[in-house]
Amino acid sequence: MVLSVIDIAAVLIFFACWVGYTQFSRRKAKDTVCIARVLHQHRIYWMRQIFDNDARVSHASLLANLERHVAFFASTTLLILAGLLTLFTQVDKVTEVLQAITITPDQTTHTIQLKLALLVLIFVFAFFQFTWSMRQYGFLNIMIGASPVAYKTQQPHLLDYATQMGIVQDQAGHAYNYGLRSYYFALAAIGWFIHPLLFVGASIWVVYVLYYREFRSKTLRAIGAGIENLNQHDQQ
Repeated sequence: MVLSVIDIAAVLIFFACWVGYTQFSRRKAKDTVCIARVLHQHRIYWMRQIFDNDARVSHASLLANLERHVAFFASTTLLILAGLLTLFTQVDKVTEVLQAITITPDQTTHTIQLKLALLVLIFVFAFFQFTWSMRQYGFLNIMIGASPVAYKTQQPHLLDYATQMGIVQDQAGHAYNYGLRSYYFALAAIGWFIHPLLFVGASIWVVYVLYYREFRSKTLRAIGAGIENLNQHDQQ
């Protein structure tokens, strides 16, 4: 048997943590203050500013900065994939390195290849998310270019257009977030090379870190306070 019972259990817990947290955070964001929720509101406010001037260099610069971050991770992911595929030809050396770690159980060549395959799948998923994020930022640029100039307008159809631009930017941000989340869980998957229990512990730890940052962090409180200030300004 290539994988032991504890290895199979560890993989199932890993995917349960990843998929489970993704579904949990998506549902909880609908009725709970979190990073995704408050950023969505900020994006809509930002897009409403688009109509106030015809020189949109500052907006284009901000979007270009966001795209550069995504492009960096997309290109980095390709380099990581190239390195992982190269390791498939060096499995014997990888096995020797792991055998030097005293807590690492004996592993066959096929077991190492399966663990490398898991990392490859994770980074392939990350690459698809980053490139989809880049495309959506491109779509957003087109929508901004097509938007009219209407100083201090409150026309319903333009406010709705701004909301739609905010949604497109929101989806691009979600894809970027999913790609980053893949990196977090890839770090947990590295623990599988050492011991299945470390793999399980790292998966649970990643979920805790993600939850704290998205639902309990000081950054969230600061961004949320910013939204409250903008709402008060609108009411005035």
